[in-house]
Amino acid sequence: MKTSHFNFDLPEELLAEHPSEHRDEAKLMVLNRATQTIEHKLFKDVVDYFDEHDLFIFNNTKVFPARLYGNKEKTGAKIEVFLLRELDKETRVWDVLVDPARKIRIGNKLFFTEDEGLVAEVIDNTTSRGRTLRFLYDGSYEEFRAKLKELGETPLPKYFKREVEPEDAERYQTIYAKHEGAVAAPTAGLHFSKHLMKRLEIKGIDFAEITLHVGLGTFNPIEVEDLSKHKMESEEAIITQENADIINKAVAEGRRVCAVGTTTMRTIETSVSSNKKIGPYHGWTNKFIFPPHDFGVANCMITNFHTPKSTLMMMVAAFAGKDFLMHAYEEAIKHKYKFYSYGDAMLII
Repeated sequence: MKTSHFNFDLPEELLAEHPSEHRDEAKLMVLNRATQTIEHKLFKDVVDYFDEHDLFIFNNTKVFPARLYGNKEKTGAKIEVFLLRELDKETRVWDVLVDPARKIRIGNKLFFTEDEGLVAEVIDNTTSRGRTLRFLYDGSYEEFRAKLKELGETPLPKYFKREVEPEDAERYQTIYAKHEGAVAAPTAGLHFSKHLMKRLEIKGIDFAEITLHVGLGTFNPIEVEDLSKHKMESEEAIITQENADIINKAVAEGRRVCAVGTTTMRTIETSVSSNKKIGPYHGWTNKFIFPPHDFGVANCMITNFHTPKSTLMMMVAAFAGKDFLMHAYEEAIKHKYKFYSYGDAMLII
């Protein structure tokens, strides 16, 4: 399978820069793999496709305000610092990306507040844009993290042509987010409202949760034509025994098991054994799913519409069938569905 097999023309105006007015009123395209048919609905209609004791699996990661702006010592040049992951809690060492990177060398200091209350020192180079920073802050760890949140900005993807707006702090976060660690939202989950969750609950539908802390690798382009040679960036994933038991019970009973989002699907596919059982898991996954792939747990999934030649689109193609998905994307463009992070959704059954 080649990268070019997943190319298509996506009109720029279909890249959503704002979410729908109400979470559960985004458009929903329903793909039925058995009949190879497509329906056009609203997201709140998703409840109609599930019965009592069917299961939704959600990614409960929480996005933190990862984008900071500081000034380089002496020159005062403005530098964007994108927090990727905390390496050491005690010494406050982080992996970050910096922009512009050519100005930032080992030993440089960055100042994030006028009173020099929060300063970072560059202690290593990791990639062309990557740096390791040690934050210097005169306060407790809790106060330090609070300061990062105060100064940080919601990490909207770079394709957004607008400034971050106040509503983004709430809308670029699922309503069930619990465990902080993601620098990008698990976007399929953004469509679930409190009202929709209550409707699902009343219908008797069961819920399970996993955690996958989404990294910036989710946006990385594939730079090889042979998909077998592409390497995904690792992301931290967690499945508790309690949630593994809930998932295994639903599978054993032949229920509809719905993975909400590609991050959820990647996590359960990382943990599933050859006998189709989920085990508890806490580690890192760089699993890259593309056609053909034998999925072990979920028999339906919810996902957004993804950009051409993206790893996310390839996973969905593996689940839906490449030709069926390409046809669905043609329909989506014709019907003006919105794509990407704040875009519309797809239910594949």
